[in-house]
Amino acid sequence: MDGAGGLRERKKRLMYGRLSDTAIALFLERGFDRVTVADVAAAVDISKPTLFRYFPAKEDLVLHRFADHEGEAARVVAGRPEGRAPLEALRRHLLDGLDRRDPVTGLNDHPDVLAFHRLLHATPSLVARLHTYGERDEAALAAALAPAYGPAGDGEPDPALRARLAAGQVVAVQRVLAWENWSRITGGGSADARYGAAVAAAEVAFAQLAAGLPELA
Repeated sequence: MDGAGGLRERKKRLMYGRLSDTAIALFLERGFDRVTVADVAAAVDISKPTLFRYFPAKEDLVLHRFADHEGEAARVVAGRPEGRAPLEALRRHLLDGLDRRDPVTGLNDHPDVLAFHRLLHATPSLVARLHTYGERDEAALAAALAPAYGPAGDGEPDPALRARLAAGQVVAVQRVLAWENWSRITGGGSADARYGAAVAAAEVAFAQLAAGLPELA
């Protein structure tokens, strides 16, 4: 039974990837608004209702590329080694991503990655959908940070609110750093040339976070 279930899950993941890759290729070729969900379904030889069982919205076909990163900050905090502060775990994770040229950091100059990001940032409905993903990331990170704030004392703010405010700051910093890297590269730079400045910007950003969020540092 477990073997059959595992096989079904693998097939499902493969179909998710196939649909997303096919859709993105069509969007890059023709433009997001010029390709319909029916076009994508036909290209993969499935029905439109079947496609919607995998992706409830057209925009999700594109944002599936971020599926592995959704909730990542929360996982980094929850899985950090004992004795390591949440912000330090997040800082090290970001620096590792920069070193690997992880596309989510914006520090990647592969033509396919740049084309994908141009599609993403030039399509208002995709930007709006990405905002929804960011809200889910923020909520997950807030839950992971909540233990650092403990129970509220007399007259103190709600710990859950403090964790949510902290998560919002972290997610905003990650977004701004990625946007800065991407903007510099699309302006004519390379990932390798940008690397030193990207690391320096990350260090400054996390130093500011640590100063403002001492409970997490």
